[in-house]
Amino acid sequence: MVDEERWGIIYCPRNGYLGNYQKQRRILEQILQLHLVSYDIVQSENPRSVERLVRLLVSNGYKTIIIYGGDSALNDAVNYLMLLEPEKRDSITVGVIPNGVLNDFAHFWGFDESHLEQTIVWLKQKRIRRIDIGYIRYENKKCERCRRYFLNCVNIGMVANIMSLRRRMRHLFISRTISFILSCFLLLFQRMDYLMSLNINTDSIRRRLMTVCIGNAQGYGQTPNAVPYNGLLDVSIVSQPKMLQAMKGMYLLLRDKILNHQSVLPYRTQELRAQVTSHTPVSVDGRLLKSAPVGTFIIGVEKEVINFIIPN
Repeated sequence: MVDEERWGIIYCPRNGYLGNYQKQRRILEQILQLHLVSYDIVQSENPRSVERLVRLLVSNGYKTIIIYGGDSALNDAVNYLMLLEPEKRDSITVGVIPNGVLNDFAHFWGFDESHLEQTIVWLKQKRIRRIDIGYIRYENKKCERCRRYFLNCVNIGMVANIMSLRRRMRHLFISRTISFILSCFLLLFQRMDYLMSLNINTDSIRRRLMTVCIGNAQGYGQTPNAVPYNGLLDVSIVSQPKMLQAMKGMYLLLRDKILNHQSVLPYRTQELRAQVTSHTPVSVDGRLLKSAPVGTFIIGVEKEVINFIIPN
């Protein structure tokens, strides 16, 4: 068993053409040694190996697990931790060093991938906050009951496709804004509305909608007032606007003012029920589900279940 103060770091290199992975890791280790951090580091071979590596670190007694990656890697780590018994999970603390295609959850707290040393200083101070975790419960086409947890948001409809395209675009373009705008442009040639049924609080909605975002945090700008520590989810429902309204909506989204758009209907809730057609894309923390949920599915939140290191 290792020293409980020793960090277990999972390094998730960025995919694509940008970045020197060996150089990034070398710089990280130099800063860790400069600040006298005791650590061991393992590297993920592919995006799906993070859960296995978290399991490895937990089984070897690491109590502080640092994800050097993006939203998807952090999501995988949290999904494994949520499989543990509460007593075991409560003994483990998670931190993040943003290094992904999308780093929205890290940005929510003020972590910045361009300030690596400041991030290490904050992590070493180990200011811990108990945070909420959202979940989606659904049945897939194989009639298997599935549950997936999320830190940031669930997207249903067009923006689920935007986030998937945006992830691929970031492999080619370093600018988050440029990748987002290009993704939106490509989606002009795809389907813009989907038939959805939603039950939120006392309201029932059944009509064609462009997109729905259920945010535990800022939801990539779609739920700008959501926070992962109040036991509630923010919901933004976007009906299909006309072209000029859609362009205005993209502008407001980039400025985190999407709730000012006339086509957006906001809610706040602990749980909602939804049903969508089979071709409707659904993404969890920016990653598309392999198959859309079949029948009614539930999205809710578990309050204060993960120990997370935040800036001091």
